[in-house]
Amino acid sequence: MNVTDLMLDYIIKKSNNDISDEVYLKSKYCLIDYLGVTYAGAKENIDTIEKVCGQKRASGDINICGTDVSTDMLRAAFFNGYNAHTMELDDGSRFGMIHLGAAVISPLVAMIQKENIDYKNFLKAIIMGYEMAVRCSIAMQPEHKKRGFHTSGTCGTLGAAVAVAVAMGYNREQLKSTISAAATGAAGALEIQENSSLLKPYNLGHAAMSGLMAAEMGKASISGPDDILGGKRGVFRLLGKDINLDCFKETDYFEIGRIYVKPYAACRHCHTAIEAALRLRNGIKNTKDIKEINVYTYKLAILGHDHKEIQGKSSAKLSIPYSVASSIILGKSDITAFEENNIQNGDILELTNKVNVFENEEYTKETSNKRISKVEVVMKNGERFCKEIKYAKGDPENPMSHREIIDKFNYMMKWCGKEDKGNVILNKLER
Repeated sequence: MNVTDLMLDYIIKKSNNDISDEVYLKSKYCLIDYLGVTYAGAKENIDTIEKVCGQKRASGDINICGTDVSTDMLRAAFFNGYNAHTMELDDGSRFGMIHLGAAVISPLVAMIQKENIDYKNFLKAIIMGYEMAVRCSIAMQPEHKKRGFHTSGTCGTLGAAVAVAVAMGYNREQLKSTISAAATGAAGALEIQENSSLLKPYNLGHAAMSGLMAAEMGKASISGPDDILGGKRGVFRLLGKDINLDCFKETDYFEIGRIYVKPYAACRHCHTAIEAALRLRNGIKNTKDIKEINVYTYKLAILGHDHKEIQGKSSAKLSIPYSVASSIILGKSDITAFEENNIQNGDILELTNKVNVFENEEYTKETSNKRISKVEVVMKNGERFCKEIKYAKGDPENPMSHREIIDKFNYMMKWCGKEDKGNVILNKLER
C-alpha cells in the first residue's frame, strides 16, 4: 500500500468536502489566539530578532508578526513560529501530542503579505494544515514521542507545507511534491527542551520555515519518491513503529474541532495538575503547613516534566512541581507566574521541592483520550486535600468560550503593550 497516496487521497477529499460555518469559525478563533501569543512572543524575543535580522527593513520586506522588523519570507515564517511557541500558550492536539498554530499559521501570515489569498481560503488552509499535522502525528504516536522526537517540529513541518499548498490551490502533483520535500525536512528532537535551554521554540520556527520552503519547491512539481511516508526508508518507518493507517480514514469531523486552547502559560502536560492545584488552593490556609504534595499522572507527562531544579523560564514552564507550587502560592498560572521574580521566589521554590510526581497506571491507559492528573496536598497535621482533573480547561470536552478566548487575546496584547493593535485586529477579524 502506498501510504503517501493514501494520505493524499484523504487530504484532497477532505479539502473538497463542504466545510461548515462552525469549522470556519473555529479556525478564526485559532487565528485570533495565534496572533495574541505570537505578539507576546515577539516582545519577549525582540532582541534576538534584531540580532538575526537587523532592525526595521534591513533584510527584506516581509514583516515579522508583532514587530517593526521586516526580513525575507523564510525568516519571517521562522520567527513567527518561534515567537508563537515562546510563551507556551499556543494551541495543540492531545490526540497527536502536537502544537499546531505556531507551525501551521506562521508561514501563512508571512506569505499573505506577498500572495493574493482571500480570507476564507486562508482559514481553509489553517483547517487543512491542522488536519495534516494531527493525522500524521496520530499515525506515529506514542512511539514517535518515546523515541525522543518533538512532534511539533516533525509533523508540524508537514502541516505547514500542506497549509501553504492549500492556500495556493496546488493540484495533486504539486501537493505530492510538497509533501515529499516537507517529509525529508521534518525535524525536531525533544532533547532541545532539557536543562536551561530556551531553544524549544526553534523546532516550531523551523517547522514553519521548512514547510514554507517545501511548498515553494512543490510549486514546481519536482518529482519525488513514490512513497516518502510509507516506503522502506520512509518517514513513518524511521520516526515511528506500528503505523496507524486508520487515521487516514474519512471521519465526520475535522481535527481542528478537537484541539485544545491553553489558558495556562505552561506545557500542556502540566495543565490538569495546575487546574487541580488551583481548585485546592482555597482550602489551604497556610502553605507553610504543607508537608508534601503528591501528583499522580500519566507516564508521558512525567519524562521531562518532573524536575524540581528550575533553571529559567522554559524550565519552569515544563515543570509540574513548579507549576503546581506556583499555582498554589500565586493563585494563577499566567505569564507572570513564570517571570524571573517568581522563578526566584523562595516560598514557591520551597514548595516546589515538596512536590512529588508519580505515574498512575490507570491514567496512563487513558492517554490520549484523557490527560488525567490527581493532586493530593498533605498537611503537617495529617489533613489531606485531593482533586482529580480529567479534562483541563481548553480541552474539547471542557472548551474555552468565545469570550474567554477574546479575553486571553486582550490580555496578551495588553501585556506586550499593543492594546490598540489588538482592537484593530479584533475589529477586522470579528466583523
